[in-house]
Amino acid sequence: MLDDIIECTNQYIDSMPKKERKKYGQFFTSKETARFMAGLYNISDSKSKVSILDAGAGSGILSCALIERLDQIAFIQTIELTCYENDSNILELLKENLHTCQASSKKNIQIHIITDNYITSQYLDFNHMLGGNSHSKKYDFVIGNPPYMKIPKDAPEATAMPEVCYGAPNLYFIFAAMGLFNLERDGEMVYIIPRSWTSGAYFKRFRQYFLTEGKLEHIHLFASRNKVFDKEDVLQETIIIKVKKTHQTPKKVTITSSHSNNDFDNLASLTVPYGLVVSGNDYYVYLVTDEKEVSVLERLHRFNKTLPDIGLKMKTGLTVDFRNREILRNDAEEGAIPLFYAQHIKQGEVQFPIQKEHEYVVTEQKGLMQDNRNYLFVKRFTAKEERRRLQCGVYLSKKYPQYKKISTQNKINFVDGLIIEMSECLVYGLYVIFNSTLYDEYYRILNGSTQVNSTEINAMPVPDLDSIQEMGRELMKSKDMSENNCNMILERHCG
Repeated sequence: MLDDIIECTNQYIDSMPKKERKKYGQFFTSKETARFMAGLYNISDSKSKVSILDAGAGSGILSCALIERLDQIAFIQTIELTCYENDSNILELLKENLHTCQASSKKNIQIHIITDNYITSQYLDFNHMLGGNSHSKKYDFVIGNPPYMKIPKDAPEATAMPEVCYGAPNLYFIFAAMGLFNLERDGEMVYIIPRSWTSGAYFKRFRQYFLTEGKLEHIHLFASRNKVFDKEDVLQETIIIKVKKTHQTPKKVTITSSHSNNDFDNLASLTVPYGLVVSGNDYYVYLVTDEKEVSVLERLHRFNKTLPDIGLKMKTGLTVDFRNREILRNDAEEGAIPLFYAQHIKQGEVQFPIQKEHEYVVTEQKGLMQDNRNYLFVKRFTAKEERRRLQCGVYLSKKYPQYKKISTQNKINFVDGLIIEMSECLVYGLYVIFNSTLYDEYYRILNGSTQVNSTEINAMPVPDLDSIQEMGRELMKSKDMSENNCNMILERHCG
């Protein structure tokens, strides 16, 4: 049954230009992935009738995979399937595929296809504007491969769900939030979505809603970024999540991983305490893949401070150079101040000048200047293949006494004192932390991208101020800025 549906879908993909499908954020699930997702549900033998929702159903691959599984379960007699799909190009194929599914099944299958906009047709109910209890139909199982598409912040779908949206959102997480809303209490939802929602300020509202109303039970990771969607050129870190609609926090989460979408028979599996995977006021989700990464989280979660708690904050560099070409200078001149780039960070220190073009600026704009004081500079971007994600350098103001002000290009971040300037030993202590293997591994678990995000760094657990200063003194005495030395210092002071 599923093979036929996949074959018809592949013919559709070949006939429909990609730019046409991109209008709907359409990427189709492979047969193996669909079967794996359908296999994640826990099906209680107390039910002879089940209801399924597949929003953004596309050609019906996921619906049919779940029906294929339910077909093997003797006690289930009736399956009620609701599919939302408003792309007129694929509606006929969806109807044909569901009819094939219905005809091949031994069960009583009732099918409803809704062509309304999945989000805007329910927004009054989602926002409690209809009074009393929810009026939307609730389902036992929700399955989905939602559209992946950025939309403007004033798009109808974004304004329909202010509780979960911030800035210009992506349809995939709006669908995930509505999917959870459409679940029965204790119902289960399995979605294949990008991993980007698991950290950062941008998705905070969504995480707060999603992980309060529901709880993660299973996460599946793919080691390869480009082997998840057959016939699709998608370079996106994708995960499968199973969520139960409950306020009761489970003790554990199962995390599995495979290399691609066709080796589900060769899974690595890990059971992790829930509090290690979903953590903190920001509800970050830590995607650990082995016991070593679990141990990294356990070590860091012993610290109960963050940078802002101890009077420090990471900020993003001030000057976007290509937007301010008129103020850039290649050489020092009257009134020019240094503009620091990622290239100035070398072997743990900030070196300047390095005969790079545009390493000075002449400006009166206060927003592009900062006081010449002690900082820790951290690169914002690194290449995927680089060994370390966190790369930093100590900046000491005393090395540049001729300047009252400096500027930083916005491809670096800097840690600064919120009230008073950081002492030298404090900057060196921060260097110990940021240059250690432990913190680099932690950041990689938290964030799958190559960008170092200041919001995430400011939420990161750190030792107390005294310990950081002590570590800094030890580093200054040793004059050894290596990662290995930082590891030993961190181990001695923080275990």
